Amino acid sequence: MQNNHYNLNIMPKIVPIGKESTLTLFPPPEICDLETCQVSVFPVGGAAQQTTSIVGEPLLVHKNGATLQVQYTFSQEQEYVFWVTTDSSTPVGEFRVYALEDELFALRPYKGDLHIHSDRSDGKEPPAYVAGAARRIGLDFMAVTDHRRYTPSLEAIQAYNGVSLDLRIYPGEEVHPPGNPVHIINFGGRFSINDLMRTEDAAYHAAVQVIADNLLHFPPDVDRYTYASCVWCFDKIREGGGLGIFCHPYWFSRHRYDIPEYLTTQLLEHQPFDALELIGGYHPFEVESNMLQVARYHEERARGKIIPIVGVSDAHGCETGELFGWYYTIVFAPSPNLPDLIESVKTLNAVAVEALPDQTPRAHGPFRLVRYAQFLLREVFPHHDALCEEEGKLMLIYSAGDETAAANLRACQGQTTALYSQIWAKS
Repeated sequence: MQNNHYNLNIMPKIVPIGKESTLTLFPPPEICDLETCQVSVFPVGGAAQQTTSIVGEPLLVHKNGATLQVQYTFSQEQEYVFWVTTDSSTPVGEFRVYALEDELFALRPYKGDLHIHSDRSDGKEPPAYVAGAARRIGLDFMAVTDHRRYTPSLEAIQAYNGVSLDLRIYPGEEVHPPGNPVHIINFGGRFSINDLMRTEDAAYHAAVQVIADNLLHFPPDVDRYTYASCVWCFDKIREGGGLGIFCHPYWFSRHRYDIPEYLTTQLLEHQPFDALELIGGYHPFEVESNMLQVARYHEERARGKIIPIVGVSDAHGCETGELFGWYYTIVFAPSPNLPDLIESVKTLNAVAVEALPDQTPRAHGPFRLVRYAQFLLREVFPHHDALCEEEGKLMLIYSAGDETAAANLRACQGQTTALYSQIWAKS
């Protein structure tokens, strides 16, 4: 949908259905100098009586200085366009609002990357830099998830210890079970799964063997070890309070998909994981992998499967010009606290986003959330991201050793929360 509302503003932008809302429109100043202007409202999803004639519902307009005010009760969850014209029917432009059912209205959207690397494995920058760069591009939460290493994520957290931040930095790692091609993300867990496998090698293999021996649903001619080791890893991630993510099932590597199809099928059928990496960090020449992951997801959903999803960049550098910021997750949660984020992902309150350079961002997931997310990507996140960029730049200055940036970071704290308090109607 083209963004053609000429940078006009309206507050609030997010409203509940079934309750009268007072909306303040901020048109160009010269419009309010006119004797009259008209405001009509159009539900984007249309109305039950809609025909080929497109006529908006006219509203009573009140002038208040340089603003216009209208009252309206939203009856359905969808986007609405408020179309403003002058007394000579000259169009001024569009103001857009989204109305939500109460349970979604009570949540807030948080952008995050749950799979990203630092130079402590095969990335380009130190963990603290990765965190600052993540805020600079508009993320609300993130975790450094280096290959086989948990401590870099703790290093990112420690780098900003005692500094006032709105970015939530969580622990994490990319888990590589021995002899298993499946890559697994431990997002937010209290301990390292890689370390556990190394320090308790014999116990790990014994536990995996017990799981394998009890996989009664497996065909007799199929290797059970790899699936059993996945089950063990996902169970341990949950024990540590983390979110276990099944990574890039259709990554094409070394002349074939990195994970054999039989194993992907078993994992999707029995779902030992907490979330599927629906949109992964693929370069443009690898776009087919994301296409296949999305197609497989929709096919499984059509079969009745309930599959939580995330989107990740899997970036190995923040300044390389590729992957970083191209893919991420929007989680609709009560707060950006780790338990709320994890629970919201598990209960299907998340979408995976592709935001490739010079392309319209595309959200993937449940239709209801995708439709809402596209509105946010168009109408809300540009304002949110501008505030985050300021904080992220200060984080990078601080991580480079300039401790005077801490005072400026403290002044920035709460900016995005204050923005959302304007954008969301008072409940």
